[in-house]
Amino acid sequence: MHEIALGCDREELAREPAILAIVNTNSPLQLDIPMTEGVIELALAGQVTCITPFTLAGSMSPATIAGTLLQQTAEVLAVVVLAQLVRKGAPVMYGSFASNVDMLSGAPALGTPEYTKAALASGQIARRLGLPLRSSNTNSSNCVDAQAAYESGMSLWGATMAHTHLVNHAGGWLEGGLTASFEKLIVDAEMLQMMAETFRPITVDTDTLALDAIREVPPGGHHFGTAHTLARYETAFYQPMLSTRDNFERWQEAGSQDAARRANTIWKKLLADYQKPAIDPAIEDALTDYVARRKREIGA
Repeated sequence: MHEIALGCDREELAREPAILAIVNTNSPLQLDIPMTEGVIELALAGQVTCITPFTLAGSMSPATIAGTLLQQTAEVLAVVVLAQLVRKGAPVMYGSFASNVDMLSGAPALGTPEYTKAALASGQIARRLGLPLRSSNTNSSNCVDAQAAYESGMSLWGATMAHTHLVNHAGGWLEGGLTASFEKLIVDAEMLQMMAETFRPITVDTDTLALDAIREVPPGGHHFGTAHTLARYETAFYQPMLSTRDNFERWQEAGSQDAARRANTIWKKLLADYQKPAIDPAIEDALTDYVARRKREIGA
C-alpha cells in the first residue's frame, strides 16, 4: 500500500522508510511469535522497528528503576540483534515505556515520578547506544480531569526533556491506554503546543531588549499603549486554544464550562470543519482495488 501511495518500489521504500511499527517484548525476557514475525517483516522491508519492552517495575521487571532500565535495555538490544541478522542496517528505535505497578493492587501506574525518571534515563541510554528514542504520554485516569492532566504532564515532561524523537500515544490516552478520548486529545494538544513553545529559545537582541520602550513608560505606568507593544500584541505570546483567562464572573456567565466541556466543543468543530486532503484519483482507486483484492485473498 505504501508503494502504491508513494509511487515507489520495494527497494526505494527501503532507502526512504515510510513505515514505523511498535514491537513490544513480552517482558520479562520474551519475544512472542507474532512480534518476532513483525520484526522479521519490517527488517526485510527496511522499515523501522520501534522496540518497546513492557517493563513495569514490581511486576514485569525488578522493583527498582535501575533494574528495570537494565532489563529494558537488554530486551531492546536482543531485538536489535535479531533485526540486524535479518537485514544489516535495518532501522531500529529504542522504545521506553518503563513505569511501575501500584503495589497495593498490581495495576499499572502511569504518569508517575518513576515513569518520568525512567524516560529521562532512557534518553541517556539511547544516546549512548546511538539509537533514536521513543517515549509516550501516559496516565491512569478514567476521565478528563485534573489527574489526567497532571499525570500526562509528568509523562510529557519526561519525554521532552529526554530529547525523545517520537512521542507515541501523544494525544488522547486515558485509563492506562484502554480508552481514547477526543476531549483528552484537545487537552494534550494544548499541553504539547505549550511545551513546544517553552523550548523555543528566547531571542535576545536590541529589539527584544526594548530599552526604548522601558524609557518611554514612566514609573507606575503601563506598556499597553507603547509602539513596541502595539507592534507585537498579536504575536508576542502563545495563544491557547483551550484555556480560558476570563475572571470567575465572566466564566460563570458563559456557562461555567470546565476544560473537558470546552474541549468537547473544540473537537466537534474541528470534525465539522474537516476537509479531506487531496489525493490523485488514480492512486486512490489503486489503493481501493488493492484492499478489495487482499480481503478476498485472506477471506476477510
